[in-house]
Amino acid sequence: MKTEKKAVALKYDENRDDAPRIIAVGEGYLAEKIIEIAEKENIPLVENTEVVSKLVHLPVGVEIPQELYEAVARILIFIYKLEQENAQI
Repeated sequence: MKTEKKAVALKYDENRDDAPRIIAVGEGYLAEKIIEIAEKENIPLVENTEVVSKLVHLPVGVEIPQELYEAVARILIFIYKLEQENAQI
């Protein structure tokens, strides 16, 4: 049995938000579209099924729950390091 693809897009505005905010959530076709748009716009993608499974049930516009701060921070650090490495190439 194949599991349905899930995707969550986050945005963090340090001047406005206390934590990253959910800006898109989708399963199946909608998840594929979110991923497609991110790839088209060169937005970094990180696969973390545990975090996504907790975020996918939350409404768009809310900040991530405090219990996910550490996990999302690790993801953001990973993305930041990738961007720094790519900038040096």
